[in-house]
Amino acid sequence: MSDTPIPTLELNDGTHLPAIGFGTYKLNGSDGASVIQRAIQSGYHLIDSAVNYENEGALGEAVRRSEVPREQLRITSKLPGRHYEFEDALTTLEESLYRSQLDYFDLYLLHWPNPSNGLYVQAWRALVEARERGWVKSIGVCNFLPEHLETLIADSGVTPAVNQIELHPFFPQHGQLAWNQAHGIVTQSWSPLGRANHLLKDPSLQAMGERLGKSVPQVILRWHYQLGTIPLPKASSVERQRENLSLFDFVLSEDDLAIISRLATPAGRLNNQDPAVYEEF
Repeated sequence: MSDTPIPTLELNDGTHLPAIGFGTYKLNGSDGASVIQRAIQSGYHLIDSAVNYENEGALGEAVRRSEVPREQLRITSKLPGRHYEFEDALTTLEESLYRSQLDYFDLYLLHWPNPSNGLYVQAWRALVEARERGWVKSIGVCNFLPEHLETLIADSGVTPAVNQIELHPFFPQHGQLAWNQAHGIVTQSWSPLGRANHLLKDPSLQAMGERLGKSVPQVILRWHYQLGTIPLPKASSVERQRENLSLFDFVLSEDDLAIISRLATPAGRLNNQDPAVYEEF
């Protein structure tokens, strides 16, 4: 891990998040808890989970095993669409706390808008209520398009602090990112390395990394940082975890950024999960 401190980004509610987080999808059970614990010890203080990952218990166990004080961590979970009715949403969030055995979440998100069932406004009202009850410090959404965000803001008067979206060099989401920024919403990037396989083999990124003395993942994660997003990479080994944190001691030039911008593809989504039509419950 680099000795360079990890910067923070201020949210629209006055709280702060580290400029990189750790994804926990498919990190379950005792092995998952150990991997998450290692990530915390490696320097990740923003940890991303979800009800649908079925690992909130492992996450809580990792937090308790960790030597890092709870107040220094930023723990996230997400509400699944099957629990978007108001009272059900509150009960599910409370169950998230019970499963994790945490007193509060730092960030709780709506996982998908699921527009066909028309319940995401109810769910958002529940998150606002949960924040008022002290169950969660900050609230936000995942995969919300501008029209979904406008509906939430118009109904509640509360702007999400975060919008977590699919974002990587194949799918840079410039329009959504600009919209989020214009409305004071911090963007988090899921699958920030584009599931890595193809990106890691890209000759232009390999050449860039060699010139900078950095790995291809470090180059991509630095690109996210310079865009103003918070990437959420996942890595099991301590070596890779620490490598992914070393992105704050170098800078990509305008030429570098232009090269990366040329990697975008028209059908950039990895699994065709367009929030206008894709739904997940």
